[in-house]
Amino acid sequence: MNSKEFRNEAHRFVDWMADYLEKVEDFPVKSQVKPGYLNPQIPGSPPEKPELMQEIFTDFQKIILPGITHWQSPNFFAYFPANSSYPSVLAEMLTSTLATQCMIWETSPAAAELEEKMMNWLKQMTKLPAHFHGVIQDTASTATLVALLTARERSTDFKINKTGLENSKFRIYTSSQGHSSIDKAVKIAGFGLDNLVKVSVDDQFRLDTNALRQAVESDIKNGFKPLCVVATLGTTSSTAIDPIEEISKITTRFNIWLHVDAALAGTSLILEENRWMIKGIENVDSLVFNPHKWMFTNFDCSAYFVKDKDSLIRTFAISPEYLKTRTQGQVNDYRDWGIQLGRRFRALKLWFVIRSFGVEGLKKKIAYHIELAKNFESKIIESVYFEMLAPRTLNLVCFRFKLPHIQDETILNQINEKLLNAINSTGKIYLTHTKLNEKYTLRMVIGQTNVAEKHVEQAWEIINDCAARLVNELSP
Repeated sequence: MNSKEFRNEAHRFVDWMADYLEKVEDFPVKSQVKPGYLNPQIPGSPPEKPELMQEIFTDFQKIILPGITHWQSPNFFAYFPANSSYPSVLAEMLTSTLATQCMIWETSPAAAELEEKMMNWLKQMTKLPAHFHGVIQDTASTATLVALLTARERSTDFKINKTGLENSKFRIYTSSQGHSSIDKAVKIAGFGLDNLVKVSVDDQFRLDTNALRQAVESDIKNGFKPLCVVATLGTTSSTAIDPIEEISKITTRFNIWLHVDAALAGTSLILEENRWMIKGIENVDSLVFNPHKWMFTNFDCSAYFVKDKDSLIRTFAISPEYLKTRTQGQVNDYRDWGIQLGRRFRALKLWFVIRSFGVEGLKKKIAYHIELAKNFESKIIESVYFEMLAPRTLNLVCFRFKLPHIQDETILNQINEKLLNAINSTGKIYLTHTKLNEKYTLRMVIGQTNVAEKHVEQAWEIINDCAARLVNELSP
């Protein structure tokens, strides 16, 4: 492909992209294909001769598009969002065109310096402590692993990096509602899942600080070394907000690293009324949140903040001769701030998004999503056939379908699973589930970039229609 052909195809692609984003809500939100659908449509061997881009793009639309779940649809209410926006897409186009490798300052000075500036902007927007230092990681899963590894090295005077991990007596703590990425990080870091302590939660699904204190004291008595507590602001199942201030009193007393996973909820800290969630933040060692979830910035982009920058860098710094530069020590070489050597220019899309929306525009959108969730919550509360299963804190509503004459929890779980499948099979909206207190729980997450009241109203109608059909099926 030459420059002229590239230009022509790029214009065609951009027109298709704009059309797609305008009409994305017309697609079935959840892909309706069956497992294995793609294999017979693609040859078993790669082509020997070049193929025309027009043919490739036609196959993209014919073969790939049906197997896509449309995360950018305003009818997407599943999981937590992985949002995009027009300015973010434009920035990603530039990032792909530049194709720069941002491992150190010298490989792209603008990338390194813009990343530092963007992390400072985020810190100001969310009112995180001035003593935090920020770096963009790919995901919150990586950031949590980085936190555990830094805590491990600082606790051992950086000996494990040299001698290896043997007969670990370290303990890591999180609530029973903590994200599965914590389990994975504990495995990767070599601590072993037997040393991950899942602390019980209260009636609002928040980490129980009394249970945490007892677990820490018991472990110390039994010869273990409490290393890190991972608290959560906005758990995946219910957006429960762990009490940071009370947890930090325990971690400070026992010299334990406190990491906060605020993957979704962190963005909402731009709203002053939500900053109660970070009371006690001055005693936190590290925190991560994902602009790629609720700040309309394409995946992947995780904002990781750490109090002890020196320990972070000392944990990960490697300086082979071929990467040594004259600017080393004068600038931020972000390859030393995490696991990856190679790094994408993620700060560019963040810069585009923040400037395009403005802080005021971001606040307005986040507040609107929360207001929509409040309205949906009121519908559940007022309904005879639905009930809330967890307090709503932000933009997630946890609920289930109920029938007065059915009290058996196993049967209710089966009914709600059947309801969810019926809802998603319409292709018009997409919800997911969790289990809270062993109850099958439907999750309605209202946070997609372009979601509006009409989409929530339509979702409520579809949920009720599917529930009504289910009632008819269950009637004798």
